[in-house]
Amino acid sequence: MRGYLAWSFLDDFEWGHGYGPRFGLVRVGYRTQRRVPKQSAIRYREMIKNDRDG
Repeated sequence: MRGYLAWSFLDDFEWGHGYGPRFGLVRVGYRTQRRVPKQSAIRYREMIKNDRDG
């Protein structure tokens, strides 16, 4: 496998909320476009790593 996309049904609700609430695993700065992993992304990375090693 070359990659994996984390997606959930709840991601669909983001479209209805515009630019208000932030969803997803990465926070993107609107002005700078800088991508900063959220705590959930760090946890997800650890889960994948632990599963792969086991």
